Amino acid sequence: MIAAIEERTADGRGQGVFTLGSFRKGDVLYVGVLDDRPITNHSHASQISKTSFGFHKGLSSKFNHSCDPNCGIVLNDSGGHNIVAMCNIAAEDEATYDYAMRNYQIEHFAGPCGCGQANCRRSITGWKDLPQQRKHDYAGFVAPYLIEMDAELSHLERIVT
Repeated sequence: MIAAIEERTADGRGQGVFTLGSFRKGDVLYVGVLDDRPITNHSHASQISKTSFGFHKGLSSKFNHSCDPNCGIVLNDSGGHNIVAMCNIAAEDEATYDYAMRNYQIEHFAGPCGCGQANCRRSITGWKDLPQQRKHDYAGFVAPYLIEMDAELSHLERIVT
């Protein structure tokens, strides 16, 4: 069963998504349904494969970024991103995820990160710029094409050196 979520004002962060009920680790908060319009990378676009981007319908673009998120990404059968609880989440909490969990490189958030977390990176970065420990911490909650892209880059670096 999927408990309800809704869009609300997030203090100092514009709109956000908040839970109306509690969620357990692994519960799906949002089922990602892709819009069928082809697009290029942009601030609300999600990378949906190694080379393509898309928009999700519904509340997807209202989930705020956090450098210490309570949610992650799991691909569904349609290629969309489900937003999944990485830990237990209480009712009335804001649901957030790290945008690096979906995009290898982020070019559209030039300003500082406003998540306010103790471990804030100070800017919204892509997967390629995350420390290795953070990548390890996110295991099971990131788009698999990001891990494939890391592996390919690592392989190429070994060939060159």
